[in-house]
Amino acid sequence: MPDAHTKRARKNEKKKRLPMRNGIFLGIWIPITTIIAAIATIAFIGGNFASGALDAMQGGGTFSPVNGDNARNVDLNFYPKRYKNLDEAIEASGKVTQKIADEGMVLLKNDGALPMTSLGKVTLLGRGAADPLYGGTGSGHTDTSRAINIKQGLEKAGFTVNDTVYQQLDKFAKDHPAEKDGRIKISFGLNGGSTYHIGEMPVSNYTDAQKASFAQYNDAAIVVIGRTGGEGEDLITDMKKWDDNYTPGQHSLELNKDEKDQIALAKENFKKVIVIVNSSQPIEMGELQDDPQINAIVNSGTPGATGFLPLGQILAGQLNPSGHTVDTWARDFTKDPTFVNIGSHQYSNVDKVKGYFVNYEEGIYSGYRYYETAAAENFINYDDAVVYPFGYGLSYTNFEWSNPSYSVDSDKGTITASVTVTNTGNIAGKDVVELFYSAPYTRGGIEKSAVDLGEFAKTKMLEPGQSETVSATINIEDMASYDYRNAKAYVLEAGDYTLSLRTDSHHVKSGVDTFTYNVPTTITYSGENHRKSDKSEVTNRFDELNEAFESGKKTLMSRTDFAGTFPQAPDDADRTASEEIVKKLSNYATNVENSEYQKAEEQATGQKITAPTTGAKNDIQLSQLRGLSYDDPQWDKFLDQMTVNEMVDLIDDGAYATDAITRLGKPRTIDLDGPAGFSSFISSVHGSAFPTETLIASTWNRDLAADMGDALGEEALQLGVTGWYGPAVNIHRSPFAGRNFEYYSEDPTLSGKFAAQAVSAAMNRGVVVFLKHYALNDQEQNRQANGLDTWADEQTIREVYLKPFEIAAKESHATYKYQDSKGEIKTSEIGLNGIMSAYNRIGGTWAGGNYALQTSILRGEWGFQGSVITDFATMASPYMVPMQGVAGGSDIQLTWRIFEQFKDTNNPTAIYFLRKAAHNVMYSMANSNALNGYAYGAGTRWTPPVWRWIQWGATAVLTILVILLIVWMVLRVRRVSPIRKAWREEQKALKAAAKQK
Repeated sequence: MPDAHTKRARKNEKKKRLPMRNGIFLGIWIPITTIIAAIATIAFIGGNFASGALDAMQGGGTFSPVNGDNARNVDLNFYPKRYKNLDEAIEASGKVTQKIADEGMVLLKNDGALPMTSLGKVTLLGRGAADPLYGGTGSGHTDTSRAINIKQGLEKAGFTVNDTVYQQLDKFAKDHPAEKDGRIKISFGLNGGSTYHIGEMPVSNYTDAQKASFAQYNDAAIVVIGRTGGEGEDLITDMKKWDDNYTPGQHSLELNKDEKDQIALAKENFKKVIVIVNSSQPIEMGELQDDPQINAIVNSGTPGATGFLPLGQILAGQLNPSGHTVDTWARDFTKDPTFVNIGSHQYSNVDKVKGYFVNYEEGIYSGYRYYETAAAENFINYDDAVVYPFGYGLSYTNFEWSNPSYSVDSDKGTITASVTVTNTGNIAGKDVVELFYSAPYTRGGIEKSAVDLGEFAKTKMLEPGQSETVSATINIEDMASYDYRNAKAYVLEAGDYTLSLRTDSHHVKSGVDTFTYNVPTTITYSGENHRKSDKSEVTNRFDELNEAFESGKKTLMSRTDFAGTFPQAPDDADRTASEEIVKKLSNYATNVENSEYQKAEEQATGQKITAPTTGAKNDIQLSQLRGLSYDDPQWDKFLDQMTVNEMVDLIDDGAYATDAITRLGKPRTIDLDGPAGFSSFISSVHGSAFPTETLIASTWNRDLAADMGDALGEEALQLGVTGWYGPAVNIHRSPFAGRNFEYYSEDPTLSGKFAAQAVSAAMNRGVVVFLKHYALNDQEQNRQANGLDTWADEQTIREVYLKPFEIAAKESHATYKYQDSKGEIKTSEIGLNGIMSAYNRIGGTWAGGNYALQTSILRGEWGFQGSVITDFATMASPYMVPMQGVAGGSDIQLTWRIFEQFKDTNNPTAIYFLRKAAHNVMYSMANSNALNGYAYGAGTRWTPPVWRWIQWGATAVLTILVILLIVWMVLRVRRVSPIRKAWREEQKALKAAAKQK
């Protein structure tokens, strides 16, 4: 047992060690507490910062109206659902898909082999027979997990399919999946990286037993040829680099060795050979068209989830094909004027960043506008150059046209063509009447194609012997051409305009007279004398691009001399960017104060920009603005309430949703891709898989586009979706463009008319439709590599690439209900309510931040009142500067704030543009299904999602833990401190005593 001295020594030693032990204690627990505090901070701040992304992936909760007494005994269900649930809605959408496929599939060739009414035994050949294409990849992808394949479609129609061969094709497709070593090397990449292989099975894979089975299923061989495409990459113009079944210089729209072998095998072993082209792209089919052993060719397109049901019915004669082509099927695509100017072309003198460009040197002469004009000028032999014209399609019956008439309405400024269509065959069917016009051309003057599509009409189902008179009306002013050189306006030149009713772009219907409309004096639509459809003066907006072509820096094909001006591959001069372009490609300015944007806006409005009011307390809810015009004074009072932070949150966190501002009654909305039906990369939410837009346009029946828009609108209500990133109306400039399946046609009029119908129908169900990609986004390769720099003259821009957007902006309309301040339910009209801008640059300027494009033309000339969203922006696209986009006219950034944030938002000019963008977004959302069920003056109530409760709970628990740790450490230190103080005093006393001794 230790004595008293030992005890005192131990106690003294313990006191001596107290400072060291206290330091160790704090050295351990302070970092631990700090880490826990950091985790709590990250959970709270980080969760809020990434809330847009988390909401999109995990759900953003629900929002419901907070209605007052004025909601009693009033039907506020402005957009009632037609079906009980999503499954029923998708089933109904499947029927719409079948109707589209029925009228959209094109009979390209038929020697009488079709229809096969005997319903015989058939053998499917080719990989695509077991692995067909329903759509494309990227944002246009859809859920096809429950889709009906070709075999099922044939069997449901009554055919018996050779299962022995089919099992081999199915095994090959599964052993060689598309995303690995089949049709797609990499299925999707924002910056490119996809490679579209053919992926056909070699005929050597067929065993002797499988070949022997041909004899039992010998009524016909049905050979399926497929081509896919998608977002991020174009089809390949030199396949030898990727596929040994090609020779150098061959491209992906030619048949490769394995496909030719499949066809040869079919010809050797079967009575009939029928080829199914399962593609949204035209393929070089001249060889098969000329081959007498190929009995029939059908273009099925990419028909969505249920579209292969009609294919079997068409082959069996239960349905009569009535589709017509929406592209020119050329014999040799390498001779197309766009061929040398698609692909990867890089500036050589842009050092800091990459810079890629594309030249539209063909001008207005793309698609049928080239082939018809080149033939008219004897530059090409049409039959040698074209296999199937634009607008071409066969039928199982015959139609005669009679009693053509043309009437001019001078007051309305229109010409109407009418003709009686009679079914003179033995099978019921539908026919398409196409109205083309030819404008007077002066050599060396304004460029004009030999023919342009003006309008079109499709008959109802005509029984044998039945007739219908159909009409097509064209606005006279729409025949004007844009003159950027002299008038800087649309010009209807004096002379004779010939109108003709055609079966396709090349063939005037036999026995049907044309009509000549004479314009005695040239009409220039400039100044106040602009076209009736325009809201303001139309004048040059792209002089920088015009000058490049006029100065000879860029070449432009002219009808006056096709041979001398035919497009050439880019040379060193093309690859050398001007100093101004280098500057635009290299500098990503964020501040718009005293910029060109401020000057342009002040010039357009006639007022100097000043700081707008923010944070006012006017007690106005968004529901009180529903039904009011865009310019109603109440909007200013409402917008005065918004803070700068609220504007930034609304605009900057706009990926697949728009943010809620609950204090102002703005609920969160869900927005989804894509053009062929709702799809999502970040969640499991999907709607129906509709046919691709190319097949929809191939129906030449705009009512079916409306049916698709209406069905999609129903699915939006079932899914709780407000915004639709679609449809898409870019032009099929080149058949190699990877995203053509998302776009309707090579013709702007056909594309615009179809879009207007789909858009109007969807808007009538409360959808905010973001028509995309505005504009000149007609190539995928390098699209996001610092923005593909696009060069075209203004006539080409306006007449070809802006025209479908223009038609949709001017012709789209919807009616919607709202409750007014008196409690009455009223209706109002709205036009196109959304646009999506594009990745590319136009003359060096990002399309999304291009004031001329997004503001001067879209809002000024066309009168668009809605919201514009950018394409998806990430850290890989730093050139898509948010403030530049807002100032240019893109209101919502399709991104999450974790990728891009606004800078320099505290100056009057920035706040002005933010407020303008917020106005556009709020106007679109107020008049959409976002406020379905909201009475006048209703606020909004938020029920948080599960992830929010987890975030808040975790933050609370961690915060409490941090507090407890801090309290514990403080108490520990406070308890130890008196002992340490006493020990120090004791030591001090001992030292003093020692000195005295």
